[in-house]
Formats: sequence, structure tokens, C-alpha cells
Amino acid sequence: MSKITPYIHSEDARAQAGFYIQALGGEITSVTTFGSIPGTPEENKDKVMHMRVIAGGNELFFSDSVFGPVQQGRSISLSVAYEKDADAREAFKNLSEGGQVKFPFDLQVWGGYYGEVQDKYGFNWMIVIPA
Repeated sequence: MSKITPYIHSEDARAQAGFYIQALGGEITSVTTFGSIPGTPEENKDKVMHMRVIAGGNELFFSDSVFGPVQQGRSISLSVAYEKDADAREAFKNLSEGGQVKFPFDLQVWGGYYGEVQDKYGFNWMIVIPA
């Protein structure tokens, strides 16, 4: 058995992780900075090399992008399934703050609920309540 964990490269990993924790609930469980590597340039020493976050009960990894700008795209979306309507709607609303609703959260023809939002960091989230 294997497990996939999203690894998010960010312009500001601490701020982005904090937004997801506020939106979905959770906590930062560990942080390692580039300062732990000998010879790291001074301007990168406090930047996040690896951060483990639990958000909405899911594990996410983060890193500050120190080797170039972050490139956004629609090649991957983060899908989060909920059992309770209120939890799904709250997550959708929170992730929408400062972002853009791509598809309103509503009942779908397949019997479940679905909505899609691009958050203020440019990441796409699909919020689902299965049929």
C-alpha cells in the first residue's frame, strides 16, 4: 500500500499553510529551514525547506521556493471529501476567501455535492460530498 502526500512549493510556505489551517482546521507539526544546511545564503536561512502540516485531517508538505518562482497551473487539483454538508460548505467558503469560485458548491446530477475554488495562492480545490 502506498500514500500520496501533496508537496506544495510556495512563495511563502508559512502564510499559505496558515491559511489552510485557518480554512480547514489543523496544525503545523514540523518545520525545517534552509538554515540547517551549511553554506545556505543568509537571505534563505529562515525560509522553509520542509514543513509538515495537518489540514482538515490530511497531511500536506510545504517548501518555500528558493530556486525560482512558483508556477501555477490546473494540472493538479486538491480534492477533499466530506461526510457532513456543514463541514463541506465551511471549507468551500473559507478556501474561497480572496480566491475565485470556479464551480459553485451544489447538488450534482450524480447525487453528490461538488464545488471548485481556486484559492488566493492559485491552488485549485475540489470540495465533494459523495453520493
